[in-house]
Amino acid sequence: MESTESNAESAPDAEALERLQHITDELAALAKASGRPADSVQLIAVSKRHPLARILTLARAGQHAFGENYVDEAVEKMQAARTEDAALAESIEWHFIGRIQSNKTRAIAEHFDWVHSVDREKIARRLSDHRPTGRAPLNCLIEVNVSGEESKGGVPPSAVRALAEAMCTLPGIVLRGLMALPAPETDPSRQQAAFREVAMLAASINDDLGDALKAPLDVLSMGTSGDYAAAIAAGATHVRIGTAVFGARPA
Repeated sequence: MESTESNAESAPDAEALERLQHITDELAALAKASGRPADSVQLIAVSKRHPLARILTLARAGQHAFGENYVDEAVEKMQAARTEDAALAESIEWHFIGRIQSNKTRAIAEHFDWVHSVDREKIARRLSDHRPTGRAPLNCLIEVNVSGEESKGGVPPSAVRALAEAMCTLPGIVLRGLMALPAPETDPSRQQAAFREVAMLAASINDDLGDALKAPLDVLSMGTSGDYAAAIAAGATHVRIGTAVFGARPA
């Protein structure tokens, strides 16, 4: 019979698995409601500040895309995961979703599979230069500051095309799409309006740049715990959800 202490330790993992199943089912239903296949929306479980054990529990249940905001914390988790379960660690896809500091570009380029928050040509060039030889180009998204908030990163919609053109020439990265984190809004119609602007921008860049792109811009990273339904209705392919999957972050 398990001890009370063991049961207490396993309870958060069980709760996280229940939340994961609930979110996964809901994303599939929302995708179908928007006229797309049930598996067309990928969940990125935002794991910043959460322990590696919880990440591995979800990975064993089939969740393999995780988003991190802090480079040093993320790299420590990656290294520990390889030590604990190398095969499982190999299956995990790591997404960097935070603000990018110039002095962190080497670590990001060396360790991550995706970067969602490119907002300067300088950063894009550094990521390209630091991508290790022999690895596939780093998948990158341009962060669009669609609401014009001074407190947030990202480029204004009017500057996205120029940055996209510059990124197309860099060998160590591949531009895959756009990311947005609009200003908080409770009205679903206003939420959708911001997300649709980003989707239309991606479509416009696809049309304008055409063969200059290494790959079509087929990724729209839009939607978090408070607005992912509106994001999916507007065309999101990836949603970034943390608390609704993991629960409250540790202090």
